[in-house]
Amino acid sequence: MSSDSRDWPQWTRNLSAGLRNLRSGTPDVMKGFSSIAQAALQPSALDAKTKELIALAIGIAVRCDDCIAFHVKAAIDQGATREEVLETLGMAIYMGAGPSAMYASHALEAFTQFSNAKAAA
Repeated sequence: MSSDSRDWPQWTRNLSAGLRNLRSGTPDVMKGFSSIAQAALQPSALDAKTKELIALAIGIAVRCDDCIAFHVKAAIDQGATREEVLETLGMAIYMGAGPSAMYASHALEAFTQFSNAKAAA
């Protein structure tokens, strides 16, 4: 990991702490958001892994590092391979052009770090 690279697993831990504070400050709003997330992620015509890859592509296209962190981890937890993530990154770049290419590099770095952490566990 280069000196200017982000530690993606640590990034998600830091974000989770902030989200806990948000949940306690706006419990009804965050409960509603959680309900939407749970409903959207329920496997139906698309499995959970595919849905996480879609969420990753959208996170890249809208330039959300926080979204990238959470959805890369979730995609790995659902069994996504490096090849599946790379195809997802390709679609995000196609749909979002240059800025998405930059954020796709963030997602690939996050995938590598989370995969390495999971393999070491």
